[in-house]
Amino acid sequence: MPDPRFFDNLGPASLSELARAGAAELADAALGDRAIIRAAPLDDADARGVAFFSDAKRKDAAGATLAGACFVRPEHGDLLPETCAALITRHPQAAWAAAVSRLHTPRRHDPSAAALHPEAELEDGVLLAPNVTIGQGARIGRGTRIGPGAVIGPGVLIGRDCVIGANAVIGFALVGDRVSISAGAVLGEAGFGAAGGPRGMVDMPQLGRVVIQDNVTIGANSCVDRGAFADTMIGENTKIDNLVHVAHNVRVGRNCVLAAYTGLSGSTIVGDGVAFGGKAGVADHLNIGSGASIGAAASVFKDVPEGETWTGFPARPLKRWLRETAWLSRMAGGRGTRGRP
Repeated sequence: MPDPRFFDNLGPASLSELARAGAAELADAALGDRAIIRAAPLDDADARGVAFFSDAKRKDAAGATLAGACFVRPEHGDLLPETCAALITRHPQAAWAAAVSRLHTPRRHDPSAAALHPEAELEDGVLLAPNVTIGQGARIGRGTRIGPGAVIGPGVLIGRDCVIGANAVIGFALVGDRVSISAGAVLGEAGFGAAGGPRGMVDMPQLGRVVIQDNVTIGANSCVDRGAFADTMIGENTKIDNLVHVAHNVRVGRNCVLAAYTGLSGSTIVGDGVAFGGKAGVADHLNIGSGASIGAAASVFKDVPEGETWTGFPARPLKRWLRETAWLSRMAGGRGTRGRP
């Protein structure tokens, strides 16, 4: 279930309702009254949850799901177990996205309340600059300073002795102690996810959170997206420069360094003590081993083993990149013999 501090649950909804919402057909009409209360990924759904299946490579996951219902293409309906009701559609992801809006909605600021909501809790010693907005249910720890124009969303937890810069926006987030978030940084906005539907592209719901551990620094105008369903996490004592983007479901370990313009694509896992040079980019669903270093402007498309230094486009081990660069330079200058580097 999405965290109730950040999402309101609108369920239950019957399968008939969800089928209509997603423009799908319920394979067994007799199950139309079955109640569903949550949306979840295929692997995590239970008998009261609805999921979707669209990747034929994950047939085993479809057959093993515990979901009470699942949006599937017509050719995949037979893959689901008998306990899972099939919602048939040519666009399972888009249909699921439509159904989610019937079950969950993000909590928003109370428009009728003051900028400092009466249900927000501030410990002694919290300092607020002018024009700060703090939503219902937010909790701010002792000694934290919040700069002018900052916006703290409903349910957000911020620890003690933190510094929140001017015009920073924090939502759907749990923030530890002694965290510094510079001016203009944005934490907890929806991660990028889209799926094709009958009327074009639709945004995929982002039902997760951001978790920032103690002693983290996040630079000006950097963005850390909330998870699609799981959490985006930044480990203790990690230092993030200005203009860095951390996408949904990314997990960054402890004592990492991310220089300016670094971009980590969705669901990337970064070990402890990893360093990223400026403008480094990492593709989605990769693992960057502990102690690795990624050179400036490197573009990583493969897993990086622990302790290795990679650079270049596409990124590869440093020594290999140096040999290839030296060979190319010799060939371009006509000073070498032809052959493999």
